[in-house]
Amino acid sequence: MKETPVLSSAEKKELRLKRIYLLLPLLSLALLFLLWILAATGTNKDSFPSPLAVWERFLLIMKRPVKDYTIFGHVLQSLRRIFSTLVVAWITGISFGVLTGWNRKADALLSPLFTAFRSVPPLAWIPLITIWFGTGEGSQMLIVYTGCIASIVVNTQAGLKNVAKMYLDVGTVFNASSRQMLFQIAIPSALDAVFAGVRTSTSAAWMVVLAAEMLGGKSGVGFLIVRGMDSLDLPLVLMSMIFIGVVGAMLAVLTQIVEGVLCPWTRKKSA
Repeated sequence: MKETPVLSSAEKKELRLKRIYLLLPLLSLALLFLLWILAATGTNKDSFPSPLAVWERFLLIMKRPVKDYTIFGHVLQSLRRIFSTLVVAWITGISFGVLTGWNRKADALLSPLFTAFRSVPPLAWIPLITIWFGTGEGSQMLIVYTGCIASIVVNTQAGLKNVAKMYLDVGTVFNASSRQMLFQIAIPSALDAVFAGVRTSTSAAWMVVLAAEMLGGKSGVGFLIVRGMDSLDLPLVLMSMIFIGVVGAMLAVLTQIVEGVLCPWTRKKSA
């Protein structure tokens, strides 16, 4: 007969804390839902839709799509825009960050220009981009690019500049070339910082693409919010906001999972 392991008081306390931490997110969601119900019942239903009204609007958009897309179709359109842009932003941002973080001359020449660029809020570029390129698909992706590139460059720069001197000294002892020092020592050591930039840029891209779609998009979750606002369809607006929050949380979890797979040592650090 298998014996039941006896837990110490410290282990029992840790087990209780783990259970509490698992329940707290559910409790916060329940409280949020309760506040939503109270707010909906305490005000005019036309000014603040109830959960039932939002659910009925969800069923309606699934039966009668807006601009040929259901809510899931609009979410996919927004995700398509950000991931198409993020691929370009990650490639160019990491390359620029490595260049300026590793090469002092490039850093002195290019960093002041980049600092001036990233000091301008992403939304401030929207009027210029709209005037120059219109409100088409390319303009929306360019707006997303301006909103997510800075975090990638900054984190990559910081990672390259803060490589431990001990690692570089080891490379010097073994007569590593400059190329080997960069690709086999510096960049692997900076992966934590690079992935921090990837996480931040993904969240930033999701926020900026919504703003871009609200200004001239023909599809996407941001477009749905404007459509609901113009037609005073508040259940549609609130439903879109809920999907924005859910998708944003899923993107954050997804980037953490990818980082844990590609950089497993980060999980050991946080454990």
